[in-house]
Amino acid sequence: MSARVHRLANGLTVAVEPMASVETVAVGLYADVGSRSEAEPVSGLAHMVEHMVFKGAGPRDARAIAEDIEDVGGSLNAWTSRDATVFHARVLPADLTLAVDMIADLIRAPRFDADELEREKQVVLSELGEARDTPDDIVFDHLQAAAFRDQPVGRPVLGNETSIAAITALDLHDWLTTHYRPDGLVLAAAGAVDEDALQRLAEARFGDLTPGTRPATATAAFTPGVHYDTRRFDQIHLALGYPGLGHLDADVYALSLFASAAGGGMSSRLFQELREQRGLAYSVYAWSQSHDDAGVLGLYLAAARGDAARALTLAREVMARTTEDFTQAELDRAKAQSKAGLLMGLESVQSRCDHLARQLQIHGRIVRPAEIVANIDAVTLAQARAAGTRAITGGEALASVGGKLMAAA
Repeated sequence: MSARVHRLANGLTVAVEPMASVETVAVGLYADVGSRSEAEPVSGLAHMVEHMVFKGAGPRDARAIAEDIEDVGGSLNAWTSRDATVFHARVLPADLTLAVDMIADLIRAPRFDADELEREKQVVLSELGEARDTPDDIVFDHLQAAAFRDQPVGRPVLGNETSIAAITALDLHDWLTTHYRPDGLVLAAAGAVDEDALQRLAEARFGDLTPGTRPATATAAFTPGVHYDTRRFDQIHLALGYPGLGHLDADVYALSLFASAAGGGMSSRLFQELREQRGLAYSVYAWSQSHDDAGVLGLYLAAARGDAARALTLAREVMARTTEDFTQAELDRAKAQSKAGLLMGLESVQSRCDHLARQLQIHGRIVRPAEIVANIDAVTLAQARAAGTRAITGGEALASVGGKLMAAA
């Protein structure tokens, strides 16, 4: 069956994709607001809200939230990014009402107890410390800071010690009241789900949300720069970024395919030259990441301290050469990888649910997998080369953990 979209009178979007031959349903509430909408003094607020709603909402305290969903064999969780916040559940079809009720309570009736907030701040600080102690994790936050210097989108999702300490229960309430407007929310479900039942649940639990104008999100612009974390580790972890493309840019597929050819797998140029031929790095890859209005073409590598500078120089050379002699065979391989990754990923009910909501938030409509495949297939070699050239000639952001290296000359 194909996916269908409904909109409530207040603007909230409902998306459903029944799937044959599955026995579970994934359902989630997707808000198109994340950490880039925060004020700097309370950086980490969106993530703190995500944490705190699970400490008590509606008739349930934290223990009851965990027990009620697990009593039926289900799961309930959430995540926050720079652009979005998601509350999602996986249950058997008979428990869809419970799942939607619990998700609704999380954003509509959170308790936000002040004492619980102080305890949860310690949990988030522990999460922040764990991230900072993981070089191949924190280096990407450093790259984001270098690539979007002094911009909300460049700040870490988790915030920092000062901003976390500053968050109050009133801030949590104000965040939901200000940013969780129905026109920015998608209730999506996929799997063994009845379309009419989901529509009724959406109307019952979200139909009375009050429409309103949300604050505008600050625009993002790539800024060449560096961010060095000189703590000593056995290896130096490097993330190199070039200006990428927003979701709706006409060349976004071309740039993604360029990134795949340059560093998307074991057959890619970066892997073959830095690892297989030179032995300079165990882990090396490239990627293309998009926000609504900007993006990053990036590469990551980890190398021994004595090899890091040479590895970085070679990685830059590989990226530059790829723009010049990227072949049709490499493009065809990148297309095959992209299409297989898309279609294999969409075999799960959770990924189908995520896909529905994300496409609606980006495009305002469901972009079918067949349309995405067609867009991938339509990219020419000239377009892929041009997209790569446009990126790597637009400036460079460099982040490192474990040592200080030279930025681009």
